[in-house]
Amino acid sequence: MCANTSIVEATIPTLHAAMRAGELTSESLVERYIRRIEAYDRDGPEINSVVTVNPNATARAARLDERLAETGFVGPLHGVPVLVKDQVSTAGIVTTYGSEAFAEYVPDEDATIVERFREAGAIVLAKTNMPDWAAGFVGHSSVAGQTKNPYALDRDSGGSSAGTGAGVAANLGAVGIGEDTGGSIRVPASCCNLYGLRPTTGLVSRAGLSPLVERMDTAGPMARTVGDLVQMFDAIVGFDPRDERTGANRVRGTERYLDALDVDGLDGVRLGVLRERFGGADDPNAAPVTAVVERALGRLDDAGAELVDPVGIPALERRLDDSSLHALQPKRDIDAFLDGLTDPPARSVAELHDCGAYHEALELFETIAAAPDDPTTDPDYWRSVAAQESLRETLVYVLTRHDLDALVFPDVQVIPQRYAALQAGDVTRTDYPVNTVIASQSSCPGLSMPAGFTDDGLPVGVELLGAPHSEATLLGIARAYERRAETRRPPTSAPPLDE
Repeated sequence: MCANTSIVEATIPTLHAAMRAGELTSESLVERYIRRIEAYDRDGPEINSVVTVNPNATARAARLDERLAETGFVGPLHGVPVLVKDQVSTAGIVTTYGSEAFAEYVPDEDATIVERFREAGAIVLAKTNMPDWAAGFVGHSSVAGQTKNPYALDRDSGGSSAGTGAGVAANLGAVGIGEDTGGSIRVPASCCNLYGLRPTTGLVSRAGLSPLVERMDTAGPMARTVGDLVQMFDAIVGFDPRDERTGANRVRGTERYLDALDVDGLDGVRLGVLRERFGGADDPNAAPVTAVVERALGRLDDAGAELVDPVGIPALERRLDDSSLHALQPKRDIDAFLDGLTDPPARSVAELHDCGAYHEALELFETIAAAPDDPTTDPDYWRSVAAQESLRETLVYVLTRHDLDALVFPDVQVIPQRYAALQAGDVTRTDYPVNTVIASQSSCPGLSMPAGFTDDGLPVGVELLGAPHSEATLLGIARAYERRAETRRPPTSAPPLDE
């Protein structure tokens, strides 16, 4: 890759090959991504995915170039510029958590995952937009406003990892980090034609990430290809003494997920089609999604997978309602996080709410503010915790009963929504049916894949859901699907720059 070659859709292996050949430096790569941010995020279509560009990114890239010349690559992500959701604390770089109250807040230490991908040689290129405290499946925040969908500039990018989704899709960075509580990696991946992985809760440390529902939260990678997704995942997965839930790594089953990609096809793979979570045929917002997902199912079938169609989950709708903790737990968890920060501009949800330091269209934040300080005093909390355990047991039973490797269904039942309607309240959470909560509320892994595009050019995602610790299987399926599907394409709103 020479200096004048477009970096649009460039993968980690492509970038590394160019660096080894002396045709590309990490410093020039960072500078070129920053020019794209200026041209397409700040100017032009004004995608508005980036909150803060790391002022030290170019200097770090220059140091990595020196290391490459002296001793070779420092790690598997050497010189790779990463877009990081602003939910992830970064020492020395403004971290807003989506809140205007934290517009100038600079943490004094990195989140564990930031330490890990820096050790792997990556560069924090920029911090990306998210709704305040990750409270929603949407792309607007009080600190930065609306992130646009790069495929349809009047539509939402999905959230809460909105900026990472839109930024990676528009090639404003090589890969990205998101966070997922109810679907916040997979919803923007679906809306922005990306691969996005929500791992089994506990495989990736949450230390240094602002929480929403601690027992469900997990960071994860977002990328344009499965290979890049896995390289990021391998870099951040692992035990962390700062996060008790990472004890889950003891039984994760593999040391390196990159090995799961040695898959030629899907012969012998059995996928259960969860028909009950497809949108209604008479819904004009859902019918185009279903049509695209049907084509994706055909590609899986062509690749050798056996589709068991349909497969049902007993009383699923009731189980999802019963196991939701979004109204009860976030206030306690966010308050605890704020209390642990050094000199934060606010120390509680109540303080943020009372001063109006949140986007007025975030209905969930209003609900969070009204919750009890200690949810464990409410019997409904314990009923929801028990319902989550029951949901996970039932999902594993269904997968085992039908001898399935995964369930498959749309991430989101409807097309990406117009952001004006979301902000005006014309479209509410009820009108935006997401299926991503199934994996989240059961702590199971879910992987979103690009299913393709509607006739109007809107991206659609299809999700694979597996049993706990089945990431290797899901990634292998996704790689075989990717080879057959070829459903990834860059948005026309952010073309190659003349360089």
